[in-house]
Amino acid sequence: MPEGYCVKERKKVEIQNPEQITMKNGRPAITGTCPDCGTKIFKIGKMS
Repeated sequence: MPEGYCVKERKKVEIQNPEQITMKNGRPAITGTCPDCGTKIFKIGKMS
């Protein structure tokens, strides 16, 4: 599971329901939700 930063909780968490997307400029990114508070998380980079 990829990790991301939850802005609401101010800590790193594992991204729940991660999804690989491509931004408008062609770079890969990951979107998902925080498992604790449900806030959307966005991280630039590929899923490893």
